[in-house]
Amino acid sequence: MTIEQGVHVQDATVDQLIEAARALAVPGDRRILGLTGAPGAGKSTVAEQLVQALGPDLAVLVPMDGFHLANDVLIHLGRRDRKGAHDTFDDGGYARLIATLRAQRVGDPVVYAPRFSRDLEESIGSAIAVPAAVPLVVTEGNYLLLERDAWPVARAHIDAVWFLAPDTEVRHTRLLHRHEAYGKSPEEAAFWALGSDERNAQLIESTAGRADRIVRLP
Repeated sequence: MTIEQGVHVQDATVDQLIEAARALAVPGDRRILGLTGAPGAGKSTVAEQLVQALGPDLAVLVPMDGFHLANDVLIHLGRRDRKGAHDTFDDGGYARLIATLRAQRVGDPVVYAPRFSRDLEESIGSAIAVPAAVPLVVTEGNYLLLERDAWPVARAHIDAVWFLAPDTEVRHTRLLHRHEAYGKSPEEAAFWALGSDERNAQLIESTAGRADRIVRLP
């Protein structure tokens, strides 16, 4: 883990995070909770656990990954081999959605968000329904704390951002298993996990000091 020295990392359990998220879910008052961290930090897993524990009346999950640029676009831009880097997302679209969700109030129409399909390696538009009556939106992604392009605009509409900080060895193991699970050979998995993913991780971990809390789960 390469988080800056002097930054306080809290040990916490998933149950403790669930209770902290529950405190944000106040009916009639829209809040947004962000989870960030390097690739393999467990963002998706923890976000899903929080939303499942709170239930659909209190929380909905809207991942940042729905804003991956399409593969054809990445090929045109010459960025296909860097998919997952900060400039391979529609950061402006994500920021506009987060602003819309933060302003959504009871009685407003449902907002629909995109979802990323790992099977297709593409985003699917209007795949996640966000009813106005749901008080807490949980969003997760790599670049919630990045201070460039449109990422700070999104951050301005997020009430709290938690940075997940497992040990580097744990992250690498998760990434290798993830890439292999989606059809990559061990060699291809290592190429992505220790190449592009790791370069992204170094950038992401440099943003940890801007989080509201930095958490290490058992």
